[in-house]
Amino acid sequence: MTRIPTRDGHGLYVKIWGSGRPVVLIHGWPLSADSWDYHAMKIADAGYKVIAYDRRGFGRSDQPFGDYDYDSLSDDLSDVIKATGANKDATLVGFSMGGGEVARYMSRHAGRDVKQAVLISSVVPYMLKTDDNPHGVEQSVFDQMTAAMLTDRPKFFADFFKDFYGVGMLSEPVSDEFLQWTRSVAMQASLKSTLACAKSFATTDFRDDLAAFTVPTLVIHGTDDATVPIDASGRPAAKGIPTAQLKEYDGAPHGLFATHKEQLERDLLEFLAH
Repeated sequence: MTRIPTRDGHGLYVKIWGSGRPVVLIHGWPLSADSWDYHAMKIADAGYKVIAYDRRGFGRSDQPFGDYDYDSLSDDLSDVIKATGANKDATLVGFSMGGGEVARYMSRHAGRDVKQAVLISSVVPYMLKTDDNPHGVEQSVFDQMTAAMLTDRPKFFADFFKDFYGVGMLSEPVSDEFLQWTRSVAMQASLKSTLACAKSFATTDFRDDLAAFTVPTLVIHGTDDATVPIDASGRPAAKGIPTAQLKEYDGAPHGLFATHKEQLERDLLEFLAH
């Protein structure tokens, strides 16, 4: 475990496990690198150097009262790649909000040092419903999220993570203890970063970034994702990335890194081996 400095003077908490070709894991909102632990261990055991970091404002990284736009966040990713020596044939794996960092890195930093990309339950290409993006999510939904977090953030997360993992009256894909742990991780983030990043992933249009994916790209998305609907994200992303392969997990919710972890482990390791 270590901390690395960013170009604007902040510190990011980074885990580096194993050795070999680098695989950089970028977590979703509002979590931390710890959400990757199962997969980080499996990938490291398979002979790769795994790098997972807490996004600025989240987990154990610094919590500046500044920019949380995707240009800044992709610059953080660039800083991590340089500082950890992941600058040769790296695979970038972005979950949910983290997919946006991958997309913006590919365009803003010309995909430097990247051999492969993976988008899992990703917000790419565009979450917001507009006239030319009819399958997106209504702005009112994001407004309600913001209001709920300002009123009672712990209560909001208690409900949010049930949808995140597909927990229902007859479905319990994760335990109550796992839900409690996830909420505790989410509450490590600052309110500022939590709200600012929610705005960024809700409103950033990545459609122009898709052409920058010139490396083999694996897109994985659950068909029952209620948090980031597949018709607003996974399917159009795979269609817009010439090098993409789409794997749809039938019936899977958003947090499939936990609910479908063995299937995701197999698919990631198979893709990395090519």
